[in-house]
Amino acid sequence: MSSGDLELRVAWERHVGTGEVSGGWYESVIARHHEAHRHYHDVRHVRWVVRHVGELAAARDGDQVADLGAVVVAAFFHDVVYDPTASDNEVASATLAARALAELDWPTARVARVVAMIEGTAHHRVDTVDGEPITLDTAVLYAADLGVLAADPAGYADYVRNVRREYGHVDDADWSAGRTAVLRSFLERRAIYAPELGLDAWERRARANLAAELDTLGR
Repeated sequence: MSSGDLELRVAWERHVGTGEVSGGWYESVIARHHEAHRHYHDVRHVRWVVRHVGELAAARDGDQVADLGAVVVAAFFHDVVYDPTASDNEVASATLAARALAELDWPTARVARVVAMIEGTAHHRVDTVDGEPITLDTAVLYAADLGVLAADPAGYADYVRNVRREYGHVDDADWSAGRTAVLRSFLERRAIYAPELGLDAWERRARANLAAELDTLGR
């Protein structure tokens, strides 16, 4: 078992549980993230999101993450269904998470929180959800998922290259138009990362990376 595999298994067993049912779901989740069509949204991405969740939660001096286990579970499941040709991946991923957690006897209210966090990764809005401010738990998950936007230029370029491979079915013109819309939507936001997390350096690097990519698209 590699160190990366061990890291994920330890996180799963700590926050989700052990035993035959839990272990079966762990293997199923990891197998999905090894699917051949995944080039960015793969097991490496899960590892980084889970790692960022832990680091961001540990860095809190005042307010604390209310349910770290739920955030970690959401990190494992948020891209468990990933089809670049589909538009309902987040809903499908949340549905699968709900099924798994029901089998693991998680309380209904806790499952609902996980489902809401996963479905929210369709947009990563850090201002409000259904008119209500997002929770700290949700803010941590979103920041962890979007941590790659604040990577160094080489890491960011690798991310873009791999996402483009996942969308190989899209021609260059449509890719450019769609990607431009995504980049602009992030740059036009008041904040990419929830301000209460204090990720000012991440915010600056992410905006620089997004703007630089937008320039390469000539838009």
